[in-house]
Formats: sequence, structure tokens, C-alpha cells
Amino acid sequence: MAPPSAIAAKSRTATIPIVFVGGDPVREGLVPTFNRPGGNITGVYTVFEDVGSKQLALLSELLPHGKGIAILTNPTNTNMTVETVERNALEAGKVIGRQVDIINARSPDEIEASFERMHSIGAGGVLVSVDPFFLTQAKRLVALASHHRLPVVFWRREFCDAGGLMCYGASPREAYVQVGIYTGRVLKGTSPADLPIVQSTTFELVLNLKTAKALELDVPATLLARADEVIE
Repeated sequence: MAPPSAIAAKSRTATIPIVFVGGDPVREGLVPTFNRPGGNITGVYTVFEDVGSKQLALLSELLPHGKGIAILTNPTNTNMTVETVERNALEAGKVIGRQVDIINARSPDEIEASFERMHSIGAGGVLVSVDPFFLTQAKRLVALASHHRLPVVFWRREFCDAGGLMCYGASPREAYVQVGIYTGRVLKGTSPADLPIVQSTTFELVLNLKTAKALELDVPATLLARADEVIE
């Protein structure tokens, strides 16, 4: 989703340049179009919408046949409706031949309860959906995944650095480099209105082999070969 700070900044000024990094700025109302943002806002769109199906496919490669996958979502996330999440998840589940269950959590206590439910329904793995709240709960999520011995795929490498098994998503490094470039151009006099919104083109897969070994997972060589980084 477009960062709340950018949305808040837009509500306060129509003249001071704003360079953001985050989700779909058109859907959030920051800019009218990607090619011609107009006004005082430009930035980098880190694509989230198409990541989920790829994450499910990657996680599926690590799980025994027949095991389902739970998707942890925050129902208060305004970036995507619960109905959309469920529809996309079910469609992706059919493609990979896995049962997919949506589990909601909007608070730390609900995160605890959600993992209990995942365990009770026999989920073989978990996909944590893109949400700023879940990023603030990275250590809790990783600890719960370890406690319940559940393979989990995330979208940011910070989770893998904290001990998470796997992450796949847009490269934050690429995004912030582009933000720096745009900020420099704005400071030199270029109007944000003349700088098209940039979309992420680099996606990274990070695997934590230490966590895989702790979960007694046999990581396929084909998956290791596709990883951009392996944490050992």
C-alpha cells in the first residue's frame, strides 16, 4: 500500500515535492496515473499484487504432497479487500493443487491465536501477506513459526534476517536507490509532475538454510539455485 506518511503529506501540501516508496499510488489516490503523476508527488511503486501466487508456488516446493497452506492476513488492511485476498488465494491454490485457508489477525494477541488455529487445522505451511503491521511483528511471527514448526514465506528479507525461512518480494535496495535518484533530481529542480512513477523490476528470493535444517526440511537443489541469497 502507499505509505501512510505520503498520504498524510499530500493532505498537508500541494506544493512541497514528495517522493514516496510503497504500493499502488493510483489506487490510493496519491496520483492520477503512473506515466503522468502531475502535482507534487512521484516515487517508486513496489509491486505487491502479483507476489502472492509466486510465494505460494515457492512454499509448495518445500511441503509434502497433500499439505495445505494458511495465508495470514490483516482484515483492517485497506489496500485489498478480504474478498479479493480470498479469491486470489483460492485461484492460486488451485494452480498448485493445495488447500488454502485464510486466517485473520489484526493484533499481537490475534497473531498468537492464528498460529494455534493453523496448527489445529493441520496447515503444512504459512504465507504472511504484505502488511505494515506484520512487519512490526517480525520477531513474534518468526518465533511462533519456530514454536509450531511451520515453514513460512514472507515478503521482506528482514524476516529472514530475524530467522524466518524464506522471503520473496520486490527488492527494497532497488526501490530506495531509485528514491534517492528521484530525490536528487527534484533537489536539482525537476518537478515531480515530470517524473513518471517507477515500478519495481527486481524481485529477490532469500532462503535461510539454518531455519530449514531446524525444521528438517529438504530444500530442493532447484530452489537453492534460484535463490538470490542463502543465509547459512
